[in-house]
Amino acid sequence: MKTLRLILGDQLNIKHSWFKEADDNVLYCMFEMRQETDYVKHHIQKVIGFFSAMRQFSQDLKAQGHNIIYYHINDTENKQHLTENLNALIQHHQINRFEYILPDEYRLDDQLNTFCKTLDIASNHVTAEHFYTSRNDLATFFEGKKQYLMENFYRDMRKKHDILMVGDQPEGGKWNYDKSNRNKWQGDVEIPHYKWFKNDVSDVISDIEISGIETIGNFTTQTFSYPITRAQALEQLKYFCQELLIHFGTYQDAMHTNETYLFHSRLSFAMNLKLISPKDIVTTVMNYYRKHGDDIEISQVEGFIRQIIGWREYMRGMYWAFMPDYKSQNQLNNSNALADFFWTGNTKMNCLKHAITNSLDNGYAHHIQRLMITGNYALLTQTDPDEVDDWYLGIYVDAIEWVQLTNTRGMSQYADGGKIATKPYVSSGSYINKMSNYCSECHYNHKKKTDDNACPFNSLYWNFLDEKRQELSNNFRMKMMYSVLDKMDKTQLQNLKERAQHIITNQDEY
Repeated sequence: MKTLRLILGDQLNIKHSWFKEADDNVLYCMFEMRQETDYVKHHIQKVIGFFSAMRQFSQDLKAQGHNIIYYHINDTENKQHLTENLNALIQHHQINRFEYILPDEYRLDDQLNTFCKTLDIASNHVTAEHFYTSRNDLATFFEGKKQYLMENFYRDMRKKHDILMVGDQPEGGKWNYDKSNRNKWQGDVEIPHYKWFKNDVSDVISDIEISGIETIGNFTTQTFSYPITRAQALEQLKYFCQELLIHFGTYQDAMHTNETYLFHSRLSFAMNLKLISPKDIVTTVMNYYRKHGDDIEISQVEGFIRQIIGWREYMRGMYWAFMPDYKSQNQLNNSNALADFFWTGNTKMNCLKHAITNSLDNGYAHHIQRLMITGNYALLTQTDPDEVDDWYLGIYVDAIEWVQLTNTRGMSQYADGGKIATKPYVSSGSYINKMSNYCSECHYNHKKKTDDNACPFNSLYWNFLDEKRQELSNNFRMKMMYSVLDKMDKTQLQNLKERAQHIITNQDEY
């Protein structure tokens, strides 16, 4: 009996039980395919990162004695389509059994499930052995409940896995230190130089150019700086614990023109490719905290742990609970086009210029830049969530649909009507000024509302609330702002709406 096993590009878990022992009767396969590079236009660094990590992983498997067939993007036998490649290998190698690791994207899960039904040989699938939870755990947890509050899920995860717990109570007396995680970084605390990896990706770049894959973003070197192996990911994690964890929580929401990463870990790319697991990360962080608790406040650790076992696992659970319908949700009926400057960074709004340019240059932006700068603007301008999804899925090196879609369509764009976010995450310029130095160097004045040099976020904010009154006025968390809106002078509101409409119609003038 000969078995063919498929490994997808985000399933690079060398610790998976599949790889414990080499077996001559098992043939592994991995493919670089146009099917995956072309379903959305990806950042050049994302394609480079995936291909580089995949190639290294295949080499690591060979070094361990496993048999593997690897198709590069330009190989003549590569049919550029998943099931066509699989069918060809099954026939050529007289395969008797096909196995795969459950994908984390619905489209691939559906494709492989359908494919297996067409086979006349046995087939089976196994779990990724990566997450804390299974696909359906969250749906089961919230069964019968009207709201899917992440905080409730997060507390249950803490209890279930005994993380930052003392008995059945949260360590430190609080479940959540979010109020301590909202400080503005003003240069008073030194940010250590980032740990960069110099992965030579010249061959990958050449292959991408020859293939003619259309990409977005910039890449001006021949080395890729994110981890592409488990060893590098562990090294990055160690560096985070030693140099960055001490101030992570305090400044996790901060933004600054001179700093790209601040105290963030840069581990999401490696984690989403499964080079390193959330359990690896949480265990390492907790061990470091236990040894250095006198120097590190619990708020720094809890803020990081919440992102891993809270948001990440929650978003995956919500994805599988509501797909495939979730992908078409547009509860606010937004339909405007995404501004052209999202592809260039050419805007006079300093916050957007920096967040977008950073994304184009590095394939990276941290969660507040994604949520409260680019996402905030897209929602205030009532942009079609399909266009917003495509941009977020393509622009970031760590973007895979199971985590991107729920964060974008749910958390950022409120297109799901409040399944994930209890209110829309929108703000005027005042929040941006509070959390960054963007406004101090901006063409626009964050304090003004309708003048020619008034911050566009200000008029867009009040216009959005007025435009979406029917959908949002009954939201408990929005009542205070609607109370302010109701008391606003009608002439002032009309002026705000006129300016907002001009911005929406002429976005690339701003």
